[in-house]
Amino acid sequence: MGIQKATLNELDSLTELFDLYRVFYEQTSNLEGAREFLKERITNEESVIFMAFDGDNPIGFVQLYPSFSSVSMMRSWVLNDLFVKGNARKKGFGEKLLKAAIAFAKETGAKGVSLETDKDNSNAQKLYEKIGFIRESNYFYYFSI
Repeated sequence: MGIQKATLNELDSLTELFDLYRVFYEQTSNLEGAREFLKERITNEESVIFMAFDGDNPIGFVQLYPSFSSVSMMRSWVLNDLFVKGNARKKGFGEKLLKAAIAFAKETGAKGVSLETDKDNSNAQKLYEKIGFIRESNYFYYFSI
């Protein structure tokens, strides 16, 4: 079980995982779009992606996006995506990916890592809390376009 930071060298296998992730969330498969999206994020250093491997087999990833706090004048990271293939779940890969994300945030001097999950996703919530994430109850989340 290995975790490594994704580069363009892993783009093909990462694209397949990313497409599976999107399909899991009821999006239409789009390998070409996924590849271009990931290539842009990696090339432009707009996100940081860690991949999990079972031997040489890529089985999951976590993607972090940078954010900044004006009040604390510090960087933070938004954990936007976490995915482990169905047949590899419940084997510790998600936990390893989360720990890699947290370690990276600490290495970069970040204030912290934030994430959101569906209210009904109790399995993810248990995992996040096991790793040390604390559910915020003092804030409302708003979204607009």
